[in-house]
Amino acid sequence: MSSASPLSVVAVVPAAGVGSRMQADRPKQYLTIQGHTVLEHTVEKLLLHPVVNKVVVAITDGDPYFPELAIANHPDVIRVSGGRERADSVLSALQYIAHNQLAEWVLVHDAARPCLDLQDVDRLIATAELNQLGGILATPVRDTMKRADSAQKIDHTVEREALWHALTPQMFKTQALTHALTQALENHIAITDEASAMEWLGLKPALVQGRADNIKITQPEDLALAEFYLSRNKG
Repeated sequence: MSSASPLSVVAVVPAAGVGSRMQADRPKQYLTIQGHTVLEHTVEKLLLHPVVNKVVVAITDGDPYFPELAIANHPDVIRVSGGRERADSVLSALQYIAHNQLAEWVLVHDAARPCLDLQDVDRLIATAELNQLGGILATPVRDTMKRADSAQKIDHTVEREALWHALTPQMFKTQALTHALTQALENHIAITDEASAMEWLGLKPALVQGRADNIKITQPEDLALAEFYLSRNKG
C-alpha cells in the first residue's frame, strides 16, 4: 500500500493480559526476543506501516513493566487503562480514539503477535476500504478437526472445509466497533475477538487470508518459534 493513501488508521493493542499459560514470571508481552519485549516488537511493527499514525496500547493500571520500555515515551504510542477482559481493554482504547477524533478506522492487534507481515495488513486495509464494513486476517484450517465429549474422547470429526483460524489485526470502523462491543457487553455476550461482536449484530466481516507465521505467543515453545520467524524476516 502506498504511503500516499488518504486513509488514516489507529492501531489498538490490548495488552492487559497476564498470560498464565506461559508459566513465566511476568506477562507474556514482556518476555524478550532478541533483546526487546514481545510488545515492543509488535508495536514497532505496526508503526512501520505507512497508514498507521498512532498505536493505542491498553495496559493494566499499576503495570510496572510498560513504563520501563522505550515505546512508553514514543510520541505515536498512547497508553490507556486496560480492563478485566479483552473487550473492556479494546473498548477503553476505542473511547479514547473517538473522544480525540484520531481515526475513522482501527486495526486491533494482539500484543503477543510480533511476527505480523505488513503485506497482510495491506490486503486487510484494501478489503476494508472496499467493503466499508471491515474484516480480519485468518488462515484456513489445515488439520483434521475433532469434537470432544465431556470425557475428552472423540465425539466426532468436524468437517474442516470453510473453517478458518481467526488472526489479528482485525479492522473495523471506530464508531461501528465501539457500538458492537458496547452492545455485546451490556447484554453479557461472550466476546472472544472483535469480529464476534460484529457478528452478534448480524454483520459478516470479510476473511482475508494471512500468513500462517503470524503466530500468537501462548505457550512457552511459541517464544522460540517467534524468534525464528523474526530472525528470518529481518530486513
